[in-house]
Amino acid sequence: MLKTLVIALSLLSVPAFADTRWEREHPRRDQVNDRLENQHERVRAGVRDGELTRREARRIHREDRAIRGEERAMAAEHHGHITRGEERRLDRQENRVSRQIYRERHDGR
Repeated sequence: MLKTLVIALSLLSVPAFADTRWEREHPRRDQVNDRLENQHERVRAGVRDGELTRREARRIHREDRAIRGEERAMAAEHHGHITRGEERRLDRQENRVSRQIYRERHDGR
């Protein structure tokens, strides 16, 4: 019984470990933006390693900026938040760009 109570209380405190207030209050936007940042770093690494040309990197960055702009526009409609459906839509777009990054970095140059 005590063990169950301790586990339940520890699960309740997990959200308190988010790094910032913004991350706690906007988890969907945080997830979208974290993925965009990760993709940005993958592109930079690809350029640095010679796996991507600067032209390819510019095109991918442009697509990521469009996704970020769409995320911001969606949030503006909902007092700073995005809906689950909007998050799924942005995730699909990010998945497409992520596959593109992978293919271009691993096309056997």
